[in-house]
Amino acid sequence: MKRNGLKLPVLFILILCLIASFTFAQPMTELPSAEKLVILATTDLHGNVWGFSYENDKDTTNTGMARIASYVEEVRKQEPYVVLVDNGDTIQGNIMTDDLYNKREGEHPVMRAMNLLEYDSMTLGNHEFNFGENLIKRIQTLANFPILSANLARVDGTMAAVPYTIIERGGLQIGIIGLTNPNAPRWDGEKTDPFIYAPVGPAARRVVDIIKDKTDIIIVVSHVGIYPEYDEEGGSDGANSILALCPEVDVLIVGHDHNAIKEIQGTTVIGGARNLGREVIRIDLTLDEQKRIIDRKIELVDMANYENSDLIRKNAFIAEAHKATRDFISGGAPSADGKSSGGIFGKAAVNFQPKNEIAGIPEGKLRDTAVMDLINDVQLLNSGADVSAAALFADTSDIPAGDINYGTIFGIYKYDNTLYRVPVTGKELKAYMEWSAACYNQWVEGDVSISFNPEKPGYLYDMFSGVDYEIDLSKPVGQRIRNVMFKGKPLADDQKLTLAVNNYRYSSALKAQKLVAGTKEWESPNSIRDMLVEYIKSKGVIQPKVDNNWKIVGVNLASPYRDQLVKLVNEGKLEVPYAKALNVNELKKQGVIK
Repeated sequence: MKRNGLKLPVLFILILCLIASFTFAQPMTELPSAEKLVILATTDLHGNVWGFSYENDKDTTNTGMARIASYVEEVRKQEPYVVLVDNGDTIQGNIMTDDLYNKREGEHPVMRAMNLLEYDSMTLGNHEFNFGENLIKRIQTLANFPILSANLARVDGTMAAVPYTIIERGGLQIGIIGLTNPNAPRWDGEKTDPFIYAPVGPAARRVVDIIKDKTDIIIVVSHVGIYPEYDEEGGSDGANSILALCPEVDVLIVGHDHNAIKEIQGTTVIGGARNLGREVIRIDLTLDEQKRIIDRKIELVDMANYENSDLIRKNAFIAEAHKATRDFISGGAPSADGKSSGGIFGKAAVNFQPKNEIAGIPEGKLRDTAVMDLINDVQLLNSGADVSAAALFADTSDIPAGDINYGTIFGIYKYDNTLYRVPVTGKELKAYMEWSAACYNQWVEGDVSISFNPEKPGYLYDMFSGVDYEIDLSKPVGQRIRNVMFKGKPLADDQKLTLAVNNYRYSSALKAQKLVAGTKEWESPNSIRDMLVEYIKSKGVIQPKVDNNWKIVGVNLASPYRDQLVKLVNEGKLEVPYAKALNVNELKKQGVIK
């Protein structure tokens, strides 16, 4: 039996056979001729119940479950037959969830909101495993709906989640299958040890065979992107394998990669939405009196057009959770483990992050900055390692001039990671650096900006302290790291070092990509966020410090047209060149430059 292999374990087959008759049914009502079924889906909400950015203590304008509630209420008033499903990465992602309620026993504000909205199902995403098995069990107890995962089992042979549910709307039997991202062990390491994850395609096929004769509509809610993320050849982690193996599926909901998707392939409607509740996937199926689908439509509904619902915001428990979170940030209430955030515990003399020259292109990923040097310095200080690696998780991360509170720290380090110290060789460190540098696109003649590989999200780009180095973007992936120096001397391949790196990167890159042979020799008892808080408390006022130990080379961005093109981007007249550089030669051909 493989934990994360490409063959569907026998255990899954046995479990699915045992629950083959498992349904959640509702009273039967007849479906009139040419009636419409509306399927609403959310994905990657990341704990955004209130529609609020706790990092800067502001309401958002286009996200959150409170806005989603307004839209769902509207649709249910207009349409008699509505299905509401969620696609995971739901209970992690902000200070309310990660620092308070994911670590407490009892009620949870996200689950309360989902119960109020009367969801029909939720699929486990990979971030549901960030806090271990106990939180999974807790949300299963709290939910008034089934928590689904057809490709998940426990190593002891017991069922870890419900594989599917069958509900009824207007006389239609609707099967909903949930599929978890099988890469969860890459990211959460030992927290996933109690579980076995199977490929999504074969797992979907197995359940479709069980329910196809019992259902009129089949919905698959899968916490993976359309294309495989790691298993390009086997396709174990890509929804396209579900499409290939299960042509009977009527609706396929995808997620995980936060991409907006709305398309129809054959007879399958496919939908995906951006994160934090910016959009709700809406699929309208029209059926005739024989329960055959005669029309299919899909749209992504922008939540910027909806107000926050009192159903969420006036719920006493959710309102108290929101207040408790803000109180924790201000220092007026403890976290789940009894610790205080400290309120305002420091001050930044000036802004730490430089202003972006090109709108939407983060300077923090084009050059060394004070934010990254602060994080890496704190990691080196706490670990005693020779070299440190860390990522700028959000392109907008900054420590602005003025007071610093816990929200500020969450803004630059949004995950509840711990720190590892790992022995590495010079050769292994350079291989890791090459892996990180793959996040850039290769520079070509005519490019007047630096762009980023859309297949490698920015949170995978680590910057290193303790060594000096260059990234040559004239070279292809795997050949970019140059002139690596350690303590003033070229780093030898056989030189032995220690590396400070977070637990997520250790599992998902160093081990999953087989970059490093050694195992961690030390783990911090507290989170990296806590380390940053304690460091800033000890300093009182922090000044930006940049040692400029790395730089990008192999590019020539000079051009008489560059200022003009940058101005057009900044004025919104040219698309932000994030995934594709501004190239003078191409823009001349397009007539943008004359």
